[in-house]
Amino acid sequence: MLKETFLQLFTNYTDDHRLINELWTEVEEHYSHKKRHYHTLSHLYNLLLELTEIKSRIKCWNTILFTMYYHDIVYNVLKANNEELSAEFAEKRMKQITVKSHLIENSISQILATKNHLADSASDTNYFTDADLSVLGQGWQAYSMYCQHVRKEYSIYPDMIYMPGRKKVLKHFLAMERIYKTDYFYNKYEAQARQNIALELAQL
Repeated sequence: MLKETFLQLFTNYTDDHRLINELWTEVEEHYSHKKRHYHTLSHLYNLLLELTEIKSRIKCWNTILFTMYYHDIVYNVLKANNEELSAEFAEKRMKQITVKSHLIENSISQILATKNHLADSASDTNYFTDADLSVLGQGWQAYSMYCQHVRKEYSIYPDMIYMPGRKKVLKHFLAMERIYKTDYFYNKYEAQARQNIALELAQL
């Protein structure tokens, strides 16, 4: 489903099938890197499922798809500019297949919004960043697996460094008036997300 959707998306902008397949392989290789445990193809697949459920609410589906495939294309736990680098990567690839400038600009904006997941004036951006956080509102078993995968991605850091940072992130979420900006995701995941986060925080 991930590959098929990617191929369908890109054929809207180029008939160079060799290039399209090369670009898919590039995406696949980045998200399959051995140091990744959460920001993987599985994360993309889950995002695609969440977004497909609300496709009728999305104003520009193609932009959302470009954002989805490239929002974590660059991911290095040692760096603080992954979103910016991912946005630059996306811009380069979208220009390569002559995507219209306003779509590129919107995708860049959506990718950068995943840095802080704050409310945005654009509804599509809010839907995307909410979907990106949907894992927080899954059942406890799935949430626990997510926590384990995130810890593995940050395995270069000892507990004495990782734990305070993780607690800060969790407290930040709990301090938010709403974790999810859109009513759809708020109603679907907010209560469970707060319960999960509080429980993880209590266990750290």
